[in-house]
Amino acid sequence: MKIAKTLSILGIAVAGISLAGCRAGGENQGLEYAPQMYHSVAYEPLTQIMDSETKGNIISNREDGKGEYFNSNINNPHSMNMREPVANTVPRNKEGYLPYRYKAFEVEEAGSNVKNPIKVSEAVLKDGQRLFGLYCTPCHGSGGLGDGPVGEIIGGVANLTGGAYTSLSEGHIYHVITKGKGRMGAHGSQITPENRWKIVHYVKQELQGGQNADNAVAQTTDNEAAVEADQDVTQVETPAN
Repeated sequence: MKIAKTLSILGIAVAGISLAGCRAGGENQGLEYAPQMYHSVAYEPLTQIMDSETKGNIISNREDGKGEYFNSNINNPHSMNMREPVANTVPRNKEGYLPYRYKAFEVEEAGSNVKNPIKVSEAVLKDGQRLFGLYCTPCHGSGGLGDGPVGEIIGGVANLTGGAYTSLSEGHIYHVITKGKGRMGAHGSQITPENRWKIVHYVKQELQGGQNADNAVAQTTDNEAAVEADQDVTQVETPAN
C-alpha cells in the first residue's frame, strides 16, 4: 500500500513539474510538442537556402538531418524554388479568360474592343440580377436609379436606366466595374470576370431594355446554357501593358 501511495505521489509530482515546465510567460514561450507543426517553414519562391546545416534558433529535429530552416528544392535552377513559366505563354483561368490588361484610364478603348463572351439566357439574367443585388444595389438601388442607401448619402451615383448611360457599350460597363471610374471604386478583386459579365447582361437587358447591347443574341434555354457553360469561353484579346 505504501509503495502504491508513494508511486501515486511521485506521479502527481512529475505531472505537476511537467505542466509547470510547459507554462509560458514573458520571454519563456514554454515547451511545445512537435514544434515543427507550429513553426512550419514555407518555401521562399525567389530564393533558396543552400546551407543544409542552417538550424536557426530552435534545434532541428528533422529526420533528414538538415537544419530547421532548410526549405529549398536544390534541383530547381536559378537558385529559386519556383519554376518560371513556359516562354511566350499567357496564363488563363479555368473559364479560359485572358488577363485583363486595360488600365483604368483606357475606358474608351475598352468600351470599343472588349466584347461580352457570355450568351444571354434566362439563367444568366437571373444570376446577374442576384449579383447586381449583392454588389450594386447599395449605391445604384434595386432598380438602378442611383437611389440606394449609400447612393443617397454620397450623391452623384449614376442612374443606369436613362440618359447617356443607356448608350454605354457592354465593354464600357465591364471596364468600369473592373477598374472603377469617378465615385465608383474598382470591383475587379471582388467579382469574378464571369460574374461581371452577368451583371453587364442584367444591366443592358433588364434595366436598359436591351438598348445598345453588343451581345443581344436570342435568349437560349436553360438546357442550352448548361451545355455552353461546359465549353471553353474565350475573350477578345486586349493589348499588353
